[in-house]
Amino acid sequence: MSVLPKVGIQLCSVKNELREDVVQTLTLLSQMGFAGVEFAGEFGQFTDDPKGLKCLLDSLGLEPCGAHIQLSQFTDNCIEQQLNFYRALGIKLLIVAWDERAWSDANLYELIAELNQLHSRLVVCGFQLGFHNHQHEFDQFQQTTFWDVIALSTPHDFVMQMDVGWLAYAGKNPLEYVERYPGRTWSTHYKAKMSQSVSASGLLSLLDEDSDCWLKLLSANINVGGTQWVVIEHNECQAEGLVYDDIGQAKAQLDKLMRAFSAEKC
Repeated sequence: MSVLPKVGIQLCSVKNELREDVVQTLTLLSQMGFAGVEFAGEFGQFTDDPKGLKCLLDSLGLEPCGAHIQLSQFTDNCIEQQLNFYRALGIKLLIVAWDERAWSDANLYELIAELNQLHSRLVVCGFQLGFHNHQHEFDQFQQTTFWDVIALSTPHDFVMQMDVGWLAYAGKNPLEYVERYPGRTWSTHYKAKMSQSVSASGLLSLLDEDSDCWLKLLSANINVGGTQWVVIEHNECQAEGLVYDDIGQAKAQLDKLMRAFSAEKC
């Protein structure tokens, strides 16, 4: 029987609110029914207190489902400090959020070498490493795409965290990419909303697209991609109330898709 992934939220979606009040923001997200949160470098008053933050998450019933990082944070001089922080916070999945070498003809393989080196070191320490896409990784490179080269040049347990909105914006089919790399989409991003400056056809956000297409993608994530976490992300700066409204509506839509998937399996 297929196990439904848990639903988390990328905390950059509420970065302004998080800077104002970490406790209140996490409390609201817990009350909205999220199972977990994915960090992105903002820890508020808990910057030097990961154990305290973990206690807060536990009290709210929230799991730390991962963290977005930069490779510059994991040099030999500071890697142990970073790993100790994330270990105390209970995070095992670290995702490189952005690196311009990922779409550089000249520097792609330099990046891949660094990813593989760090991956080998993290696995020994009990962590997983992965990479997150934006649109540029799907530009053409050597008769394929930069994203494909990264996937083919990293181990099978290296997580390819697909951001569906950006992939669709790049003109690619998310379903095709889940099926192309089975077991690699341990965590994936579904958009609540993208910037108003972004417009294209495809699975851009949960709020404005065909539910049948989303159901097919969710099924592929579960049955092929091995997805354990679907992480909702909001990419448009708005007033606090509107952000929470969009996030709430997106979660309700995702919950509906989960129920539909379960019904199909009965």
